[in-house]
Amino acid sequence: MGKNLFTMLLAGAVFTLQATPLSFGPAFDKTRVVPVAEIIANPAGYLQQEITVSGKIQAVCKKQGCWMTLAAAEDEPAFRIKVRDGDMVFPLSSMGKTAYAHGRLQPLPMNLQASIDYLAEQAEKSGSVFDPTKVTEPVTLYQLVPTSVEITD
Repeated sequence: MGKNLFTMLLAGAVFTLQATPLSFGPAFDKTRVVPVAEIIANPAGYLQQEITVSGKIQAVCKKQGCWMTLAAAEDEPAFRIKVRDGDMVFPLSSMGKTAYAHGRLQPLPMNLQASIDYLAEQAEKSGSVFDPTKVTEPVTLYQLVPTSVEITD
């Protein structure tokens, strides 16, 4: 009887630990989320302002835990969240969980060759055909530099 009670208490403790969100930085309003698709469609409209995004964690930096990518839906492109090494460490075990990130959108302008290399890599990942001669202008990527992040479930 005592062993069963210990097992039940242990299972309850594990459940409680798993349900606790992992938080970095100060609290923020998670009810005012800007859809990732909107940011990707009009990044200039979100520069110089604080925004909150949310999505399923698709990937996490395996070296320093300094970045992760989020996607709100499978058919949406992933959106990158990046901190300076050591500011926040996103655990690899958070992949597949939901994250909320609050911060500022930062542009990452690329030169033409870096743009071609990046687009070629993206095409390879998706199994698409890529023609580098069609890239005639550099690309600017955007990422969120967060002040706060919360990882749930």
